[in-house]
Amino acid sequence: MQVIFASGNAGKVAEMQQLLTPAGIELHSLKDFGLDNAEETAATFVENALIKCRAATTTTALPAIADDSGLVVPALNGEPGVYSARYASEHAQDADNNNKLLAQMAQCDDRRAFFFCCMTFMRSAADPTPIIAFGRWHGEILRQPKGEMGFGYDPLFYVPEHNATAAELPPNIKNQLSHRGIACRALLSHLQELA
Repeated sequence: MQVIFASGNAGKVAEMQQLLTPAGIELHSLKDFGLDNAEETAATFVENALIKCRAATTTTALPAIADDSGLVVPALNGEPGVYSARYASEHAQDADNNNKLLAQMAQCDDRRAFFFCCMTFMRSAADPTPIIAFGRWHGEILRQPKGEMGFGYDPLFYVPEHNATAAELPPNIKNQLSHRGIACRALLSHLQELA
């Protein structure tokens, strides 16, 4: 099955290809079609994922998968949340967002955090029954980055049971543990029920 993944984020696309290719899904990205990301205008991960999914299937006529995901820090009242990719500014780079997070948490002793992912699948823009799946990955925020792999907040996200940050984990291990991996496996389970 050919599917458009509603993202131009190269890191997300690579992770999703590793997760979906073994299930027989040929994944295309927005960049394959010369498309930009849909504007995320909602206040929740679920709504933003549906916006992106609907936009992708509308413009390509392919079934679409979209995810909206981010880092949630309880000590910061849930920030950066749905603004994770643009926490420091609208066109922020990963380093900018990481630096802002470290500054915001400078006085926080409670370093708990979790990555959250909402993943959606729509057969068409008019699909009245989208599949919606979720994943959470719990960890802690370090006081300085560690690791060279991954993207986003991975260098700050410490996974105690592996004594490593997400940026230090090999991709196959990260995909087993991550919020996106959990949500993707749940989504695939629902898709297999429909087959």
